[in-house]
Amino acid sequence: MSFLIGPDFARPDASVVEAFTRVGTAALGHLTDFGFLHGLRPVAPCGPFAGPALTVRIPHVDATAVHRAMSLIRPGDVLVIDQSGDHRRSSFGGTLAGIAADLGAVAAVVDGASNDVAEIHESGFPVHSRGVTSLTTRVLGLEGRINTPVSVAGVAVLPGDLVFGDGDGVAVVPAAEAAAVAERLLRFEDETARLDLRGSVRAGRALAALTGADPGPRS
Repeated sequence: MSFLIGPDFARPDASVVEAFTRVGTAALGHLTDFGFLHGLRPVAPCGPFAGPALTVRIPHVDATAVHRAMSLIRPGDVLVIDQSGDHRRSSFGGTLAGIAADLGAVAAVVDGASNDVAEIHESGFPVHSRGVTSLTTRVLGLEGRINTPVSVAGVAVLPGDLVFGDGDGVAVVPAAEAAAVAERLLRFEDETARLDLRGSVRAGRALAALTGADPGPRS
């Protein structure tokens, strides 16, 4: 049995995390193409969440490392699971969702499927995955990695990176960039609110003129 558990990581300032809960993931899509975990979607309706990544990598069928990672959760963490490319199996179901919530985690992001959808829905704990399945992983004690770099949906995720999500999707921001990105997102949301696109169009202005899609007459 071979396990590697990396050192604990620095958590971001609470004000930075809170800022990400006040912006939508779609706002980030207006600023960059990077960091989006394409192919993952919420298992059940969920509100916004944000927190540092507690990373786990498992070897396909063996979810021993996921169970061991539960004892390392700190309040506010997001559990991020790399299933080594196995998208068919579930390593995270309703029981683990309830336990993670009890331990203070704010969400789980799984590059695989999920099971026990009704339980996850009832718990209210946000889980993003590639879908649902009855085929699960098992606790075999083969190997695993915790608090090491992982790859989820083609995005490199390091321990402590800022993970935030909502009903639209989930994205990852490198820890070193989180404060600056949060500031940009809040500024973007404020500017969008001031534009009041729907109200302005109702008042007779052209949407293209408001957004810059139509720059107007050229000299």
